[in-house]
Amino acid sequence: MHLRTDGELNPVFCTIVPPHVLDHLSRCADARLADPARRTLAADGPRRDRRMMTALAATPVRHTAGAVPSKPHRTLYDCERGTTLPGVKVREEGDKPTSDASVNRAYAGLGATFELLLSAYGRSSIDGRGLPLTGSVHYGREYNNAFFDGEQMVFGDGDGEIFLDFTVAVDVIAHELAHGLTQYTANLRYEGQSGALNESVSDVIGSLVKQYSLGQSAEQADWLIGAGLLAPRVSGDALRSMKAPGTAYDDDVLGKDPQPGSMDDYIETEEDNGGVHLNSGIPNRAFYLLATALGGNSWERAGQIWFDVLTGGELTANADFAEFARLTVAAAGARFGEADEREAVLKAWSEVGVPTRA
Repeated sequence: MHLRTDGELNPVFCTIVPPHVLDHLSRCADARLADPARRTLAADGPRRDRRMMTALAATPVRHTAGAVPSKPHRTLYDCERGTTLPGVKVREEGDKPTSDASVNRAYAGLGATFELLLSAYGRSSIDGRGLPLTGSVHYGREYNNAFFDGEQMVFGDGDGEIFLDFTVAVDVIAHELAHGLTQYTANLRYEGQSGALNESVSDVIGSLVKQYSLGQSAEQADWLIGAGLLAPRVSGDALRSMKAPGTAYDDDVLGKDPQPGSMDDYIETEEDNGGVHLNSGIPNRAFYLLATALGGNSWERAGQIWFDVLTGGELTANADFAEFARLTVAAAGARFGEADEREAVLKAWSEVGVPTRA
């Protein structure tokens, strides 16, 4: 959520499937593939336009000490393939699993995100104060996306041809919730490099939640975002690869993953709020390089450095890659001293071509 200068909340809109992917799919000659993408774009457009017209001068809410909930408060709803939110309540915190796998996966994913934030970083929910987590499943007809609207998570079922149910990937759930985390902390403006950082931070948190849930080290992780989301007919592994941006998919219908992995290939565009889903591949790869260089559990050192920058109060809303990089170097030094962690941060940003000195 965004707090305007008048104190009111501004809803936001962040989707896991980038508009350029849906746009490419909408031009397919096969109506079975194109029509769901067109409907999804039509549904997403008004929300995205609303976001662009909304002032983003929010007052970030900092995590403060004191008694906060140590357990999540989750509520799940079923839209029954309609678009009225939140839908029919189907599961609350502490309820037994239902017969609906989508409900149960969404419930588990919200809990996994809460657990990582609390266990690894001592933060109770995305606002630091135990904010209840709400999700709605079965949104729309063949809706090819999942989104966080500033108040809740929403999951489509996918069309079954290109995308499967959007609750199947825990990192997708965590990615979207992490947009809320960013807005409650650094409040990164959703355009250009600050927007790409916003997307990248969500990918980082999504990957960390998946690794934490699976008990994987940096070396064991696949570093894919949305693995299992693409239908069997699609030639690809996921929506994005943090390890090797630009390699997640290469498909006759979806096209080839366009993400760059270094500043040498930075994409200048007016589409997608200045390429926020494209250029996020650059800081994504920097994080991967850092985490694998340090080894062990990614959330412990690499993730802690990123979290320190996100919540530290020095990152500006209009931050570019260089500002974020400089702050990660400073954060590594502040937490770990002049040790391996700081040197690994410097090397990671250097490999993707982002300067770390003003």
